[in-house]
Amino acid sequence: MNTHIHFTPPPHQFSSPTHRKKKKMSPLLHLILFSLLLTTPVEPTDPPFSCGDPTSSNFCNPSLPIAVRSSDLVARLTLDEKISQLGNTAPAIPRLGVPAYQWWSESLHGVADSGPGIHFNGPIHFATSFPQVILSAASFNPSLWYRIGVAIGDEARALYNAGQAQGMTFWAPNINVFRDPRWGRGQETPGEDPGMASKYAVSYVRGLQGDSFAGDVSAEHLKASACCKHFTAYDLENWHGQTRYTFDAQVSAQDMADTYQPPFQSCVEEGKASGIMCSYNKVNGVPTCADYGLLSRTARNAWGFNGYITSDCDAVSIIHDAQGYAKTPEDAIADVLKAGMDVNCGKYLQNYTKSAVQQGKVSMGDIDRALHNLFSIRMRLGLFNGNPKQHRFGHIATSNVCSSKHQFLALEVARDGIVLLKNSANLLPLSKARTGSLAVIGPNANNPSVLLGNYHGPPCGSVSPLQALQSRAMNTHYLAGCDSVACGTASIGEAVGLAKTADYVVLIMGLDQTQEKEELDRVSLLLPGMQQSLITSVANAAKRPVILVLLSGGPVDVTFAKYNPKIGAILWGGYPGQAGGVALAEVIFGEHNPGGRLPVTWYPESFTKVPMTDMQMRPDPASGFPGRTYRFYNGPVVFKFGYGLSYSNYAYEFISVTQNQVYLNKSDSLYAVEKSGSIRYNAAKMGSDACETLRFSAVVGVKNNGSMQGRHPVLLFLRWPDVRRGSPLKKLVGFESVHLKAGERAEVEFNLRPCEHLSRADEDGMHMLDVGSHFLEVGDEKHELTVLA
Repeated sequence: MNTHIHFTPPPHQFSSPTHRKKKKMSPLLHLILFSLLLTTPVEPTDPPFSCGDPTSSNFCNPSLPIAVRSSDLVARLTLDEKISQLGNTAPAIPRLGVPAYQWWSESLHGVADSGPGIHFNGPIHFATSFPQVILSAASFNPSLWYRIGVAIGDEARALYNAGQAQGMTFWAPNINVFRDPRWGRGQETPGEDPGMASKYAVSYVRGLQGDSFAGDVSAEHLKASACCKHFTAYDLENWHGQTRYTFDAQVSAQDMADTYQPPFQSCVEEGKASGIMCSYNKVNGVPTCADYGLLSRTARNAWGFNGYITSDCDAVSIIHDAQGYAKTPEDAIADVLKAGMDVNCGKYLQNYTKSAVQQGKVSMGDIDRALHNLFSIRMRLGLFNGNPKQHRFGHIATSNVCSSKHQFLALEVARDGIVLLKNSANLLPLSKARTGSLAVIGPNANNPSVLLGNYHGPPCGSVSPLQALQSRAMNTHYLAGCDSVACGTASIGEAVGLAKTADYVVLIMGLDQTQEKEELDRVSLLLPGMQQSLITSVANAAKRPVILVLLSGGPVDVTFAKYNPKIGAILWGGYPGQAGGVALAEVIFGEHNPGGRLPVTWYPESFTKVPMTDMQMRPDPASGFPGRTYRFYNGPVVFKFGYGLSYSNYAYEFISVTQNQVYLNKSDSLYAVEKSGSIRYNAAKMGSDACETLRFSAVVGVKNNGSMQGRHPVLLFLRWPDVRRGSPLKKLVGFESVHLKAGERAEVEFNLRPCEHLSRADEDGMHMLDVGSHFLEVGDEKHELTVLA
């Protein structure tokens, strides 16, 4: 889906000259200057590289094709040397001048120190910590996601050039669909919509790897290597004794086709990702890392994947040790290598591949294929072209890390992701001049580390929400209100006393990494401990309705706050990264107009009756299963997918749709008549050429009718004529973020491809086009679209 935006200027506004006062330096700018001082003085060292003389051998010759170079290097290795390279920590091969390499580095929302491939004990001590992915996703802004990828790729390469990285292969992004609201790692993902996750994957991967936003730069040279994970149907950590290590995800062909696989297919076909990680779990009885149909037949052959496949850490060992799928360690080695996996996070392949060869279970061809893929990636990164500081991307210096540009980008992303969920009687924004005294209460108010989420590195510096609010309201008083996020011992009486004395109250509550994280799923959607009691008591005691700020990755059931008139405003800030405290304060005091929209459905607590282990997406009336995500869930919601308020009002209208009728009559053999008499077309059988002829566009007008400028995501949905055959209730088919001044109007053009955007998956996993009336929707505006045989 491509979009084009055309702007109409706002009505003429009169202005008069004003006297400007000298502004104080903001806390964020202080931190930027401080971090730059700390990162510049130490002289960097040389990064590890091979081929001091690029003409010494074919594998060192950058003028030769990479396939020729990798074949030359693999042919020079002994069996023991080959096996040594099959783990994430690949040792040096001194006789050939090949340095050690570390495949495991992390860059989920900034270069992290979670893996062994990166360290921060050199000239660079920090890395920009962007908001956790779930909040970045709330911006619905692909160009912003791309810029995040570019910045992280630059900082990664700068760390390598400074000698602080032993690898340039980063195990991000996490593009699993956020299927269940209790998932501890949902915070790492772009949300519950597979199309949106696909777009995020493409944007981030292109940015990180050095491609253009449009994807037209050769993938031969990589700035850094991205790895899409976890392939596939992985979204359970540890729930009621079911762990990710042994879980067998039972997934229908229909759900696999329209929920679990699309983000990975887009990541490969459009993003040109150079890495894939197979997951711990089994899918329909087969461990994903041992599934030839998944890794080779689908990813490599059907999608054209050109890169390496890694296991998740120790995923190969559990195929034998925990799952019992393989009878012996050597069988596990054979299973994964023959399936198409290339490198093992861990030492299992290094420990057992030789005995697997000796037992005749693994061939030299299996090993060589893996090594070709692995060394090809290192060559595409330029690590066999001589000193990489003298070649492509070698100019990226330490000054790029925690640069003012990147830090302001982190602030921009946090601003644009924050979602305003409630604003009764326009309580927000607060006025600095009229706020008077401010009480800030809550366990998340003065803890900068909670802003970062998981998989982060040492941030350039972070300001807590309390510190940022104090800089705007001088008469600010703070009280944690309870001893931790779990609120085991809440000092409710003390908090009530403070609330009674203040003119305004901001409660900063929610979750943290003790409640949701890797290896920890939630069992409840309610706020933990005594938070609800604390919030309600403070709200009832306060002079005015209070402001509730929620920090969390997953959704929480705050129905009590939504309908309580004493709680006037609710903001969701995700885990907003190093600049999140400043961004929240800017939104509260009207320095920024919030425009984020929820990338996940917020369910009521009653949803927890649904087992997390049930992978189906569609509702089942017979069992009372309500379905999952906005596309299929038919139960009550706290806040719906795509919901978000603003300090402005935006109006929509359909300007034009180039085809109100889409004709599919290409051949009588392409459709089938169902029992109900309805007709549907098989998109795959129609072929790409026929599908391309059906493209059309829809132009949507959007106007800012408010008094504040703001960035606003425009979301275009499709509704089907009949959901009885398992089609979604609705489907997001396009989105674009536009910035509009007060009174300004823009036109957004969505280019739609019927075989992709108007299709649904049937029971066999085939994408079908239904004949009949469909509806395009944006806001409350609808446009009928007729699909004809």
